[in-house]
Amino acid sequence: MFSHIVVGSNDLERSRRFYDATFGAAGAAPGTIDAKGRLVYSKDGARFLITKPIDGMAASHANGGTIGLKMESPEMVKAWHDAGVANGGKSIESPPGIRESAAGKLYLAYLRDPDGNKLCGRAVAS
Repeated sequence: MFSHIVVGSNDLERSRRFYDATFGAAGAAPGTIDAKGRLVYSKDGARFLITKPIDGMAASHANGGTIGLKMESPEMVKAWHDAGVANGGKSIESPPGIRESAAGKLYLAYLRDPDGNKLCGRAVAS
């Protein structure tokens, strides 16, 4: 449903360590720097970019915003979460686990990246 997501960062190398680890745990290749100096991750036709804000102001997270990342299995979500915590992220909300929702049983895990952006790893639970 989306083509790309862009989040801001105040430290691209710190973000690279975090996202290389978390996206690597979810089966994506390490990020690359594009011609505009943005850190870019691509998988399954979608792109996730991290950049210093164009306006020159400090990057900050969106209060109430969440970026949901679809993954293949609960085990992949757990590995993604653990990689994030080990690389500067912060586990938030309930611990990773199964949640009942209108979409059925889902395995969810929530992290804040080093700049405070809220991420959710999601997989269908059996």
